[in-house]
Amino acid sequence: MPSPFPPRDGLHRHAGDGWVACGDHRHWGLYGAAGLLLARRDAATGAVTDVVLQHRALWSDQGGTWGVPGGALDPSEDAVTGALRETQEEAGVDPTAVAVRGTHVLDHGPWAYTTVVGEVAPGAAVEPAATDPESLEVRWVPLGELGTLPLLPAFAAALPRLLTMLDGTARDGTARDGTARGGGAETSADAESA
Repeated sequence: MPSPFPPRDGLHRHAGDGWVACGDHRHWGLYGAAGLLLARRDAATGAVTDVVLQHRALWSDQGGTWGVPGGALDPSEDAVTGALRETQEEAGVDPTAVAVRGTHVLDHGPWAYTTVVGEVAPGAAVEPAATDPESLEVRWVPLGELGTLPLLPAFAAALPRLLTMLDGTARDGTARDGTARGGGAETSADAESA
């Protein structure tokens, strides 16, 4: 059985690690936090079929739930860079294998969480795996399985909007109406992903 206590080593430590007070609760990441919702599409139809999710270690905040790989930002990095770094550290996903399609920001004033929305880049292969002690498991989860997993509550609340962002983007990164997409921020105050 996995330990409910954090390991003494094997964790990636960064200057942004620490808690930020926000009203009557707290958030991880002195400079904010970010994570990556990575999707893959059916080659024939272009429809999103699966997303990469992390089963959070029991000792972590809201442990035992599923969410996106991510974590605290370093003081000098932007949210996209931080989300890609965290996903490489926690899930073994090479940042060059990710085509970023947009962002979803939850801004609490003194703290913000950015979910970077992306998909597997053309020609890339991604086989995610738990690569550090922060995860019980990291894997591709079929969209039809999402309702059967205990999702991190804030991620569950944001998920419909995040999937809508992916639904509106074709494999080439253009919106279904033909306009360009990628990197633009969308702000929401209803849910966070970490």
